[in-house]
Amino acid sequence: MTTKAASYYGTGRRKSAIARVWIFHGQKGFSVNGRTLPGYLQRKSLEMLAEMPLKTLRLDDQFRIRVNVVGGGLSGQADAISLGISRALVNYDEKLRSPLRQGGFLTRDPREKERKKYGRKGARRRFQFTKR
Repeated sequence: MTTKAASYYGTGRRKSAIARVWIFHGQKGFSVNGRTLPGYLQRKSLEMLAEMPLKTLRLDDQFRIRVNVVGGGLSGQADAISLGISRALVNYDEKLRSPLRQGGFLTRDPREKERKKYGRKGARRRFQFTKR
């Protein structure tokens, strides 16, 4: 009889990116949309940002992480992955909530792009003034 590894789930959102994160304890690896983390995020700084909750708790070699992320750009997706990992870790062990909260990993950044208004060039851009 085979036993299924317990998985823990967390959702992360940032800008218009949504990351669905599953962590599996006792294994090692990181895949984002079927690709490796460096192959997907392309920048070392974004890679570090996504892995920061694990590195802060020194748990980076204890979990296999599978991420499905859609929407937004790479920066928003990296932030969404970080939040999703943090929420999944809290589902795994409630004692991790306090250090994650102190590190600022459980706070969702609420900033979104402001909508363009009709009759204008952008969200806030006015027409050019002429004295005539």
